[in-house]
Amino acid sequence: MASVRLAVDGQTDIGLFREENEDCICHWEDPDHPFAFVILADGMGGHRGGARASAIATETIRKCLARLISGDFLATPTRQQEEAIRSNLLTAVCSANQLILDAKQATPDHAQMGTTIVAAAIWRDFLVVAHVGDSRAYLWSEQGIQRLTRDDSYVQELIDRGQLTEEEGRRSTLRNQITRALGVTPEVTPSINSRRLTGYNLLLLCSDGLTDYLDDNSLERILNSHRPALTCTRRFIDEANRMGGKDNISAGMIEFQCEAV
Repeated sequence: MASVRLAVDGQTDIGLFREENEDCICHWEDPDHPFAFVILADGMGGHRGGARASAIATETIRKCLARLISGDFLATPTRQQEEAIRSNLLTAVCSANQLILDAKQATPDHAQMGTTIVAAAIWRDFLVVAHVGDSRAYLWSEQGIQRLTRDDSYVQELIDRGQLTEEEGRRSTLRNQITRALGVTPEVTPSINSRRLTGYNLLLLCSDGLTDYLDDNSLERILNSHRPALTCTRRFIDEANRMGGKDNISAGMIEFQCEAV
C-alpha cells in the first residue's frame, strides 16, 4: 500500500509590456482525498476577448473536475475511476469550446476570441493531461524532465518535418501561430496523455510566455535546484520577466510524493 501526498500552486503575471493579462490559471487540491488539478489557458482575440475566453475555459473545466470526487466515484473500481477522470476532462474541454463559441455569437466584439488550454489532474498515482494549443505540460523526476504535450503550432509542424530545430523554432517569428485552439471550430478533440506515477514528481503547466524564454534544459535546471519545489512557479515568472517579459506568463505545478506504508 502506498501513501500519496499532493500539493499545488499556480501563478500568473501580466509581463512587462502587455496592457492586459489574457492568461488564466486555477488550481485545487482536495482536502480529504489524494486529488488535485491545475488548469491553464492562454487567451487570444484582443479587446478583452482573450481574457474572457481563457476565463470561460478554466472555469468550465474547474467546475467539472471539482465535482468529480463523490460517493459514487469513490465506490467504483480503480480502473473505472481512472476512466471517469479521462472522460470528464475530455467532456469539460469540449464544453468549454462550445461555451466560447456561444459567447462569441452573443458578443460580436469578441468574434476573434479563443484560447489554448492545458489541464492536468492527479488521482492517487494516476495522471491525466489534456491540451489544445501551445500551452505545455512537463513532468520532472530525478531522471530528468519530459514534455508531455506536443504544441499545436505551425512551428512544431516545421520541427517535426526537420525544417527547423527546437532552438530555431523558439526564435522563429512564426512561433505564436497555433493550429488548434478552443473557440475556433465547432468540434475540437483535446490530446490526452495519461500515466501512472511513482516516487517523487513535479508536474509543470505553463504558457508560451514562459517557454519563449526558457527552453527545456533551463526549466529542468530550475526544477532540479529550486526548493521548496512549488516556489518554482514564481521563479519561472521572474526569470521570464528578467529575460524580456514580452508576453503574459503563467506557471502551475503539482508536487507528487508516493511512499510505501
